[in-house]
Amino acid sequence: MAVEVSYCVVNTAGRELLLRCLDAIAAEQETLGFATEVLVLDNASGDGSAGAARRHPATSELIALDRRRGKGENDSELLQRARGRLCLLLNEDSELLLGATKALRAALDQRPDAAAAGARLVRPDGRQQPSAWRFPTPLTALVGALFLHRRYTVQSRGEHVREVDWAQSAALLVRRDAAEQIGWLDPAFFVYSDEVDFCKRLRDAGWRTLYVPQATAIHHEQLSTGPVPERRIVELSRNRDRYMRKHHAWPAAWAVRLLTALTYAARALAAVALPGHDPRRYWRHVTATLRPARGEGLREAASEHNRGTRL
Repeated sequence: MAVEVSYCVVNTAGRELLLRCLDAIAAEQETLGFATEVLVLDNASGDGSAGAARRHPATSELIALDRRRGKGENDSELLQRARGRLCLLLNEDSELLLGATKALRAALDQRPDAAAAGARLVRPDGRQQPSAWRFPTPLTALVGALFLHRRYTVQSRGEHVREVDWAQSAALLVRRDAAEQIGWLDPAFFVYSDEVDFCKRLRDAGWRTLYVPQATAIHHEQLSTGPVPERRIVELSRNRDRYMRKHHAWPAAWAVRLLTALTYAARALAAVALPGHDPRRYWRHVTATLRPARGEGLREAASEHNRGTRL
């Protein structure tokens, strides 16, 4: 039987969450009337993740890297290896709830012009998490500076399937042939903005992206880079700027820099008076946004990790 859906899971040092992700996939598989496979790419974890994935009964194929790579590159490898007509991109910290695969597949089947469908993401306590947005532009940056982004920029709301600009790749069902048509994900985006660029290139090729609230995944937001928020800030800023320079003229990119920096500066000022908020962290966002080429991000952290594994 031909494979219909390939589950494509990227894991970076999240062994326990990976097992929960695979358990959820196994529960989904029992309810499906079509063939599936589960591909796991372990991103040089070193915490026993690869062995745990290899032993899990849901795993069809394990790709165990000996050097750490970026999210765009890893998702692209899984898409290229997949045999399914549809590929469900997942992070190790994404836990599908029963029925998610069917709902995402049904949404794409009902919209032949759609190449990607994102699930509703919720936090472990059940609160909904924004998971689909408008593409970044000077206008969305201005909306953010006015603190109206939840109303005008966030698109993951409502109870019906709707067309959106881009959806988060924590749980994103993709037509494999559409991904191949546009050349997969861009490895220049190490992490952050990789799915924004992917959905933008799909849109430019005539495809659409959907938000499917009937499909739900718990997003634990596990980051192996948790102890180094400085590097996350740098990586987030540089790839936001990379996206703008790739898809817009330089005046637009500079406008987004300035408006985004203004937003973070206002938050830094407010954080001085608000308990539990760190104004220094918001200010680091300001400096990283204005000078995205400076500093060391997650790409450099991966390089350090790779050098250490070879010693």
